[in-house]
Amino acid sequence: MRGSLMQRSFMVLVGLVLLCSVGGISPSAAEQRASGSARMWEQLIRGATALRLPTGFLKAMPSDFVQFEFDDLRTYAAEYHPGEHRMVLNRTLSFHAAGRDVRPLTTMTPKELEVLYHELFHAYIDYLESREAGGALPGPEQELIAFAREMQVCRYREVSITPVVQRSHETEIRYLSDPEAWEALNETWAVFVGWSIWNQLEIEKKGGRSMNETPQLSGEWVSRFRRAIEAGELRGYYVPQDPDERRVTQKRFLAPGSQLSLEESRRLMKQVLGLPEKFIGAAEKAVGQVKNISVGRPCPVATS
Repeated sequence: MRGSLMQRSFMVLVGLVLLCSVGGISPSAAEQRASGSARMWEQLIRGATALRLPTGFLKAMPSDFVQFEFDDLRTYAAEYHPGEHRMVLNRTLSFHAAGRDVRPLTTMTPKELEVLYHELFHAYIDYLESREAGGALPGPEQELIAFAREMQVCRYREVSITPVVQRSHETEIRYLSDPEAWEALNETWAVFVGWSIWNQLEIEKKGGRSMNETPQLSGEWVSRFRRAIEAGELRGYYVPQDPDERRVTQKRFLAPGSQLSLEESRRLMKQVLGLPEKFIGAAEKAVGQVKNISVGRPCPVATS
């Protein structure tokens, strides 16, 4: 009897210990993940600063907003899941490919940094979207998300697409839903941000100096921008909402006629890339006469 009582007491004690342990693990693990993501975010900003890459829009986000994960991605070096605030990086972008800490940005190739910045920009838009209600954003950021909403309706609701990607001269007009238009805008803007980073890195690697402080190098970036616009390269895509259309294709790519507009490029160069006004003016002047770039369709002014 006494032995049975002692046995039951021992089992109760073990159960309490296990319960306390389980109760303590979950919050601790969550805190560790949040702390790890915040640490990696600060590491990214330090690395970007060392490479003279834009950091202003990164610093606008709280260090714990984006949650980092590593996985064996087959197609891309990184992907972002809006709403979940989750950034998934390929293990190759982790230190020693161990899937724990992000590699120093100084060890990444220009192409890897192009993809990384593409996804970091998605995170920025996700952040703005999560804060846009209630006037919680500072003035410039509130203006950017408001401009994005305007472009969603007035520019990306009706777009030209290339049904067959390999035949870019064959186009069709499509009328997009709100989610499709928002994705088309997001991808187009992210393509431009990633393109800008890749070209900055390539130009500075060749010139050995800061692009923003060297007129010759900034002039080369402007020339590349003009050529990209002429070639219709700065355009995104959207995933069709219609299940029947998704059986045909997972993505619909925009045609050159629906690529980045002049006003969109100006906003991104100033707010996201942090380029000097003189630099932006030179870029606008260079592409202002290019037939393939649109000035953007302003929303009609409501009349009472």
